[in-house]
Amino acid sequence: MNFPARAPGSATRVLLIEDHSLLSDGIKQLIASQLDYEVVGVVDDGLEAYASCQRLSPDLVILDLGLPGMDGNDVIYQLKQRWPELIIIVLTADSNEHRARSALEAGALSYVLKKSSQQTLLAALQMAKVGRAFIDPLLDQQQITETKTLEGQVRLTLRERQILKLIAEGNRNRDIAESLKITIKTVETHRLNLMRKLDAHSAVELTNWAVRLGIHHF
Repeated sequence: MNFPARAPGSATRVLLIEDHSLLSDGIKQLIASQLDYEVVGVVDDGLEAYASCQRLSPDLVILDLGLPGMDGNDVIYQLKQRWPELIIIVLTADSNEHRARSALEAGALSYVLKKSSQQTLLAALQMAKVGRAFIDPLLDQQQITETKTLEGQVRLTLRERQILKLIAEGNRNRDIAESLKITIKTVETHRLNLMRKLDAHSAVELTNWAVRLGIHHF
């Protein structure tokens, strides 16, 4: 089922996915000052993003990459697989061009840094309204376009990436099973597959891989 059609001239419905309440409050106020936008919800966990989109039917998502529960790029990929027309703007503290490239490849339309001005985010919002991409001017656009990524060399499934992120965050198998609503045996199987694929022999080595792949940040 696709999102319902909007009436001409109606406000763009925005879902904010951000786990720092002070920042999300500021973004809500900024967007509320724009007559053609409406914040319909705020989510603070990557695992809640999909269900929130089903419930709230946003036109546009503003997404932090450093979310608990699920890597931001995996959230982008999952949402775009289900709702190809959904517009996603990444708003992040991560100024690494490799991360920007990965986010855009996953399906984000724009990439904005949290240290930039409010006008930069507003510019991205206005560009998004006409379907145009926006990359924060503080980033090297050429490097984003040309850089080859580690991720292209190591193929992990969405579930493997989820589990790798949770391992890197220090979660035990039982915690991971509860978070993802799967059995402990399934978690153990995925963990073994990750260790085989990455030639990793401990949780520390898996965490190091999560950092290299941009799935986890210290």
